[in-house]
Amino acid sequence: MALGPLVIPMLKRLKFGQSERSDGPQSHLSKAGTPTMGGIMFLISIPVAVLIFKEASASLAVAALLVTLGCGLIGFLDDFLKVKFRNTVGLRGYQKIIAQFGVALVLALYAYNSPFIGSTVYFPFFNVEWDMGIFYIPFVMFLVIATVNSVNLTDGLDGLASGVSLVYAVTMAVIFMYLSQAVRNPADMGQASEVQYAMELGSMAVFSAALAGGCMGFLKPNSYPAKVFMGDTGSLALGGAISTMAIFSRSPFLLVIMGGCFVASSVSSILQVGSYKLRKKRIFKMAPLHHHFELLGHSETRIVSGYMITTVFLCLICLLAYI
Repeated sequence: MALGPLVIPMLKRLKFGQSERSDGPQSHLSKAGTPTMGGIMFLISIPVAVLIFKEASASLAVAALLVTLGCGLIGFLDDFLKVKFRNTVGLRGYQKIIAQFGVALVLALYAYNSPFIGSTVYFPFFNVEWDMGIFYIPFVMFLVIATVNSVNLTDGLDGLASGVSLVYAVTMAVIFMYLSQAVRNPADMGQASEVQYAMELGSMAVFSAALAGGCMGFLKPNSYPAKVFMGDTGSLALGGAISTMAIFSRSPFLLVIMGGCFVASSVSSILQVGSYKLRKKRIFKMAPLHHHFELLGHSETRIVSGYMITTVFLCLICLLAYI
């Protein structure tokens, strides 16, 4: 929040303005020129908060930070090319996928070989564990790439991606706090590995809370009418952080429920493209789904609040799995 008055005028001076797509909602054309790349604000604040408040053992939190910054760097390059050449292209699709593939591969190998994560995933609702073996690596890679691009698609209305990510991050902070306390069982405190794992989970709770704080601070200038957009710098970074939190909680399938609004953005876009290619007919007035609601006449603020309320509901359902 404090960085806003410093970063936004700087982006204006550098003429880092948003370029709106001509085939998007016509109401968005008036947003052209609004400063973009505002995701830099929480990419500065999140590492500072994590490094100050992390516990003594924080290798997972540092890894989550590196993934977030790595995805943010991809988005930064994409945004920079857009503002430099004054278009909506930026990095080519294959270039972004290759870069995301690299980040996802490194994260998958790290998680697979980590003594705290491994190849076993947990289903909290059924209290069942599943060792995926070597197939864990491509699964994690798919999860990361899918999540990063889903969050990117969701970033289409003022405050939408940051608002939904805020709710998700708060919930993950609660889950990591619960897991950390569960591991800190007095009967296990004599085991050094359990103590270290508890601190790792505590540091991940700090990372999640820092992400929530970053989104909350960014919402002030990003809520309607937005004075700044996060750009791909912010949306790709949020996608990397969200997927990493799901992976490090060892309950990655909860992301499909908690991140239902992100899933809706991807699925609606896939269905729209598939339907048009196969039948030459559109299912929605416009994809992703939030643009469909917009063209139905709903205001941006109404759609954003609806997405946030839906995410709160879905996250509360997932919290029940840990009771």
